[in-house]
Amino acid sequence: MKNKYVKIYEELSTKIQVGDYPANSLLPSENDLVELYDTSRETIRKALKLLSEHGYIQKVQGKGSIVLDVQKLNFPISGLVSFKELAKKMGNRANTIVEEFNAMKVTPFLKEQLKAVNEDEVWKVIRIREITKERIILDKDFILKKYVPHLTRSICENSIYEYIEQELGLTISFAKKEITVEEPTEEDRRLLDLEGFVNIVVVKNFVYLDDASLFQYTESRHRPDKFRFVDFARRKLT
Repeated sequence: MKNKYVKIYEELSTKIQVGDYPANSLLPSENDLVELYDTSRETIRKALKLLSEHGYIQKVQGKGSIVLDVQKLNFPISGLVSFKELAKKMGNRANTIVEEFNAMKVTPFLKEQLKAVNEDEVWKVIRIREITKERIILDKDFILKKYVPHLTRSICENSIYEYIEQELGLTISFAKKEITVEEPTEEDRRLLDLEGFVNIVVVKNFVYLDDASLFQYTESRHRPDKFRFVDFARRKLT
């Protein structure tokens, strides 16, 4: 049987998702929620804590709980964030489906992207990312086997970066990124929920270890209505 605060969290999160509490509005106060749900202040605070941890609200001193825009997700342009790390903020709204997983010889295209040689092999991992039951990201990863000799479908369903860092002891250091807006391919339309969309945002990542070894090339293909690509820039006078 679920705790009462979990039930309250689930009801409030659902109301936020369907727009009963729109983005940038305030949730009812703690006192109002205590009265609404006929429960204790401690139970309400636990429910609000879950909402905050899962990215539904931001608690602001003197104002209350501000509802965040859950329809758009922030992707830091200059950061390296795994989907699992992003998903932690969304509770059970996120899911990964491994569409394809196999080892293959490098193609001429991958040889160029990864600065590889003819003998190199790569792991090919095609993953669909679901958020709130919608297929909105297609991740196409190509990882050089000489750096990651062992990989499984189970690891790909969980987190490749977590495995590389925690199990292999490697340090993922930096990436070069290219962002373009393109027409969806037949594969995009087959694997993603793109009805009504004529463009897709493609983020190409060239990912390096701390010894400057290029080990991964990724195309992350995003439905454009669900994301903000954010960065922080500081002006320097010359």
